[in-house]
Amino acid sequence: MPKFYCDYCDTYLTHDSPSMRKTHCSGRKHKENVRDYYQKWMEEKAQSLIDKTTMAFQQGRIPPNLFSAPPLGGPMIPPPHPSMMGPPPGMRMPMGGHMPMKPCPPMMRPLPHLMMVPTCPAIPRPDR
Repeated sequence: MPKFYCDYCDTYLTHDSPSMRKTHCSGRKHKENVRDYYQKWMEEKAQSLIDKTTMAFQQGRIPPNLFSAPPLGGPMIPPPHPSMMGPPPGMRMPMGGHMPMKPCPPMMRPLPHLMMVPTCPAIPRPDR
């Protein structure tokens, strides 16, 4: 009978059955090993990105002022949309003093199965 090898725990399970695998994978030590594995993997990925960025900066591919303040001219702000500028020249405002607005689309009602359910902090959740 072949044994099951767990890469995260670096161990062989004595019995290779679905129930044994499920029991092993739901265990505290296995979950800690999985968390540690992916934590280490994320740290290595972050460090490699930092190293690549540092190398690019040293080679001059990234300008030194990339993350500094905007240029003296200020950021380029696009002109306002014509509908926000008011009436065109020669057109009078209506009696109320403001331009009529288009009606807003009707609000969509949230679906009951997508609504958030509040949790009580005094009752521990089973996944913790």
